[in-house]
Amino acid sequence: MTDIPPDRRPSHLDGSLVPGFTGSPLDRVDAWRQDPAAIMKALNDPRACLLRMEGLDPLLDADGALDWGHLAEAAWDAELALLGLIGGIPRFVALTPAVPHAARRSPALNGMLDYLEPAQAATYAAARSLIDWHARHRFCANCGTPTTLYRAGWGRRCPGCRAEHFPRTDPVVIMLAEHAGCVLVGRQRSWPTGRYSALAGFVEVGESIEEAVARELAEEAGVVATSVRYLVSQPWPFPSQLMVACIAPVADAALHLDQHELEDAFWATREDIRAALAAEPDARFIAPPPYAVAHTLFARWLAEQAD
Repeated sequence: MTDIPPDRRPSHLDGSLVPGFTGSPLDRVDAWRQDPAAIMKALNDPRACLLRMEGLDPLLDADGALDWGHLAEAAWDAELALLGLIGGIPRFVALTPAVPHAARRSPALNGMLDYLEPAQAATYAAARSLIDWHARHRFCANCGTPTTLYRAGWGRRCPGCRAEHFPRTDPVVIMLAEHAGCVLVGRQRSWPTGRYSALAGFVEVGESIEEAVARELAEEAGVVATSVRYLVSQPWPFPSQLMVACIAPVADAALHLDQHELEDAFWATREDIRAALAAEPDARFIAPPPYAVAHTLFARWLAEQAD
């Protein structure tokens, strides 16, 4: 990893209310994905770039930005996925079968994400999720036959039963329960000491976003949502979720925690949230990192209180 200049502070560290991992400049050129001539033209474009990766972590250049190399740097037998175009130039990533579990983040990556611009992080997120999905879908879920690359890397096809498989995104609701001018924050045992965040959980089959928010709040904290308001969403590439952020007023403040899910939870005041986002030394808790949508959720809720 290249050392990042200490004075280089991305916009998401300067009070931006835009979620991390959003705003990629990629033109995804969907029409090219089923056009062999267009794909071949992109592969033969002398300007075409390969995203330099080390496993699932990006390599950064001297300015702390994503590092792009030449397609010739890819292994001779590597499958290449066309991410899209940036500035009219084709951008590819090599699909590596042997990669770490994508739900885990290396300490090096955590440091990089603190300084990587959100638009750059968004491009990286798409590449990371694609690499992980391909690594875990080498065989057809229908008949077990080895699958082949399809749609310029945005799918795999089974030569046996002809089934087509596409990268999946798992929806997750993340929400602030709100009562009497405070919001509920909780922590899991596995988190760093002092870290608290919004409550979250996967949307289940046959369930709406609103129903998932209400169910998760009831299951984890024993509070009853009286309404649900959507706020913002964020792709989360660990491994590949869509975080759906909401605010939900609840009927009362009594808590009944699911100890399997939460180690602790409490009602945070506006001042608690402000101090945590500002990383003040005497803050009541440590906020989620700025690239996490929970940070954006806190910041937007706080901004609403000031209106």
